[in-house]
Amino acid sequence: MTTADTPAPGLPMQVPAEGLPARVTIHEVGPRDGLQNEKAVVPTGIKAEFIHRLADAGLPVVEATSFVHPKWVPQLADAETLFPLLGDLDPHRLPVLVPNERGLDRALALGARRIAVFASATESFAKANLNRTVDEALAMFAPVVARAKDAGVQVRGYLSMCFGDPWEGPVPVAATVRVCRELLDLGCDELSLGDTIGVATPGHVQRLLTALNEAGVPTSRLGVHFHDTYGQALANTFAALQHGVTTVDASAGGLGGCPYAKSATGNLATEDLVWMLHGLGIETGVDLGRLTATSAWMAEALGRPSPSRTLRALSHDSHQE
Repeated sequence: MTTADTPAPGLPMQVPAEGLPARVTIHEVGPRDGLQNEKAVVPTGIKAEFIHRLADAGLPVVEATSFVHPKWVPQLADAETLFPLLGDLDPHRLPVLVPNERGLDRALALGARRIAVFASATESFAKANLNRTVDEALAMFAPVVARAKDAGVQVRGYLSMCFGDPWEGPVPVAATVRVCRELLDLGCDELSLGDTIGVATPGHVQRLLTALNEAGVPTSRLGVHFHDTYGQALANTFAALQHGVTTVDASAGGLGGCPYAKSATGNLATEDLVWMLHGLGIETGVDLGRLTATSAWMAEALGRPSPSRTLRALSHDSHQE
C-alpha cells in the first residue's frame, strides 16, 4: 500500500539523461534557512529532532543554525543551546552561518567545523541585510574567513541576489561574477549562487555559470540555491546539472524564504529535488521515504501543510487507496 511517505514500487522510473553528473550532493538548508522566517518560535528540541531525522534520511550536509545576533533572527537565538544537542553527528556535516567575527567565535567555541558567510551581489540587498555596501561586507568577512581557514574550518560563501533584486531589478552577470571572484579570493572553499527571489530562468543560469568559468571560477567550487517563486527551481537546477554543478541546496518540505526580501517565497523542496534526481538515475544517498516522513512531521509541528509537491502527491496517493 502506498503511504504518505513511500512512493509506489519502482517510482520514479529511472531514465538517465546524457551529460549529467553521476552523483549530486544535496545541501539541506531547512533547519536554518527554512525555519528562520517562521513567526512562531520552534522549540529547540523540535529543531534538534528535525536535524537528526534529516541526517538519518541520508542528507550528507544539514545546515544547522546561524550565530547571528538574536534580535536580527529571533528564531535562531537558541544556537548555543541547539548545537550541543547535535554532538552525536559529525560536525563536518553541520555547517552554521556566521555574520562576523563574534559569530565565528561563538561557533568555534562549540566545535563547529564548517561555516558560511552571507554576501550580496547587489548594493540594495547588502544594505537591507547587512547595513553595509557590498565591498564593506566583503571587508567584514575577510578576517572571518581567514581565521576560519587558520582553524581548519571549511568555509562556504553564500551570494544572494545573483539573478534579480526586488529593488534593482535584473542583476548584471558581471556584477555577480565580481563578488563571486572576491569571495573565492578571500578563501571560501565553495560558493552558493542564490536566486533569492526566484526570478532566474535556465538560460540565465547557464550564462552565469559560463561567465564564472571564464573568470576562472571552476564549476566544482559552485553550488546553486533556487527559490521556486515562479515555478522555475527544478528547471534551473536541471540547467545547472547540465553545466556540471554537483551541489544543490534545498529545504525539506519547501520551507523558507528571506526575512529581508519580502518577495522571496520558499526554497526548492528537497523531496521534489530528490524525486527528479532519482528519476534521472543520479545518486544522492537520500532515502525519499524517510525524507518525506520527516517533512510531513515538521509540517505537522508547524501546523500547516507542506508546499512540497512530491509530499502532497504521495499523501494524495495514500488517501486514494
